[in-house]
Amino acid sequence: MAYLISEEAQELLGMVKEFCEKEVKEQSKEYDRTGAWPREIYEKAMEMQLHMLEVPEAYGGMGLSRVDAAALMEEMAKADAGFATTISASGLGLKPVLLAGNEEQKRRVCQLIEEGGLGAFCLTEPGAGSDPGAGKATAQKDGDGYILNGRKCFITNGSVAAFYCVAAKTDKAGGAKGLSMFLVEAGTPGLSFGHEEDKLGIRGSNTCDVVLENCRVPASALIGQEGQGYAIAMQTLDQARAWMGCLSVGVAQRGLEEAVSYGRERVQFGRSILANQGMQFKVADMAIQIETARQMVAHALTLMDQGLPHGRESAIAKCYASDIAMKTASEAIQIFGGYGYSREYPVEKLLRDAKIFQIFEGTNEIQRIVIANHTIGRL
Repeated sequence: MAYLISEEAQELLGMVKEFCEKEVKEQSKEYDRTGAWPREIYEKAMEMQLHMLEVPEAYGGMGLSRVDAAALMEEMAKADAGFATTISASGLGLKPVLLAGNEEQKRRVCQLIEEGGLGAFCLTEPGAGSDPGAGKATAQKDGDGYILNGRKCFITNGSVAAFYCVAAKTDKAGGAKGLSMFLVEAGTPGLSFGHEEDKLGIRGSNTCDVVLENCRVPASALIGQEGQGYAIAMQTLDQARAWMGCLSVGVAQRGLEEAVSYGRERVQFGRSILANQGMQFKVADMAIQIETARQMVAHALTLMDQGLPHGRESAIAKCYASDIAMKTASEAIQIFGGYGYSREYPVEKLLRDAKIFQIFEGTNEIQRIVIANHTIGRL
């Protein structure tokens, strides 16, 4: 992505690369082993304002284009996908407010981020993953506010966020049309955290249940209007999917670089294994697919920057890039041979990290439905 970005972003990219090499890449190995949340790494990242990438300039952000920000996110994902996921998921929590919130809400959440806070997006429930309309969380009108009850699951940044955008039903019988979106700040009575996931990959990110028990919020916490929650959530995901594609590209690029570095050093039959045409073809295919994914991500983000429709393109970028991340990680292990299967080497972690990108922000099966519907509607 680096060759696509502005001069200002080029300078920032150099700083991010240095930070990731010194503070993230090696340190993430221990957090991957323990599953602990590396607070000190995020605190250092916040000092560099890396959590501010998606905050608009009018609210204290850096004023970067989405493509500029994506180059920085790709670099973070190369170092550690869990680290990049935490930063990206904070932007996911911000998106509903930027899309449908009022001026007061926008200023408040951007202030929380600027002060070092993270955001979280609370849509998924135990019985409502790909079908958010099946969610059971409720928001009952009570005087000059709402009382929220329910349990959200698989929430990235769930126990470490400063604010949450929560989808809950103001009309229990309304299905998806009964959903509304609420801004809930950390520390609100009735907001707590449940089961923390012991994950296969992205173990440097925090993922847990978010529990709402008679959680009272003021009427001003409603984002948009009642019944608009589903539409806000879908618009949010339309944007977020391209960012997941971006992180997938970072994981894939790391896989390619590790494979080439190892292949140069590994000698069999008296020569480097990369001297074999079969290995060269593997490397070529990886490079072709990664660059294709990168351009898909850049295209979707450019459409967003231009205010143009991007739902189909964002879904394509997420679906293709995450599939390529899995494929590249698997091929990298193959090039490493038996060593690739060992935790002593970095590529087995890439395979574990890559898998989630085929699942969250809408499974790739759902992405193919989205892409098909957009395509059929155009033809």
